[in-house]
Amino acid sequence: MRTRTREPQTLAGAGTLDRLARILAARNIDPTAATAAAASDEPEPYAPLEALRGAMVPRYRDAVADHPQVLAWCREVAAQAVAPGLGGRRQVATGPSLLMAGVVGAGKTHQAYGAVKTLVGAGVGVRWRATTAADLYAELRPRTGVDTERELAAVARVPLLILDDLGAAKASEWTEEITYRLVNRRYNHMLPTLITTNLAIGDLRAHVGDRVASRLTQMTTRVEFDLIDRRRARAA
Repeated sequence: MRTRTREPQTLAGAGTLDRLARILAARNIDPTAATAAAASDEPEPYAPLEALRGAMVPRYRDAVADHPQVLAWCREVAAQAVAPGLGGRRQVATGPSLLMAGVVGAGKTHQAYGAVKTLVGAGVGVRWRATTAADLYAELRPRTGVDTERELAAVARVPLLILDDLGAAKASEWTEEITYRLVNRRYNHMLPTLITTNLAIGDLRAHVGDRVASRLTQMTTRVEFDLIDRRRARAA
């Protein structure tokens, strides 16, 4: 039995290619440009900082940390970041915390969001969450169909937490207990926390209770902001 062999054939002959070229020309499409576009149809490199900005509330997407103590905190947290495996990106793990105190509009929240951007810009992976104390209490109010214990655990365990406006919500035994459980968890596990407050330290102690105040004293560095409402200064 003789085996017949055939030369390999292309899917499109010269006639087909000519017809395709005429179709593209009739539609004012440059064949070379179409080929280049197809070749470049690859995903752009992952940009962590852009992804972070997209996850932030619009007000603070362009926030920049420039306070010396906040920048020092960023360096220390970055130095303690840990890679999950060989060659993996370093992630925020443990580190110090900051208690940023000052009048309303002094720029505390701006610095907190800017600090997260500084870490990511330095190549450090950050799993983070931001909430005001008032919003946190509202989310954790017992209600049907919601596992508030699970919600509290998620906030307490996140590697980096911005807790904004501590002391602004109405105090009660319940809010004091929630704050204690949150702060105590982060205190014990040495999880970096950025806390802002408009209260003086004595007023804050009266608001959150001695147990919370004692832990905050040990786990945080206090950062005092100028007694200037920058929002009003810009509007003037």
